Amino acid sequence: MRVEKFKIWLAWLCGGIIWLMITNATKHLHIVSVITQVLLVVFGVLFTIAAVSMTRRLNRKDDEARKEILGGL
Repeated sequence: MRVEKFKIWLAWLCGGIIWLMITNATKHLHIVSVITQVLLVVFGVLFTIAAVSMTRRLNRKDDEARKEILGGL
């Protein structure tokens, strides 16, 4: 489960870095800069919610597996 969580958050981090590079590259184009900044915030919030949700699901799955194994003792 740890590897899956790591992959989720690594993808989140890489995506954020790419969005920051795009936003930085368009900072001199006034209208495009505003649009990319708004998209950065909106997508950043949405992707963070998705990453937290996937991590919580993996935690629940891990807890259920642990209870199943420990309950059988």
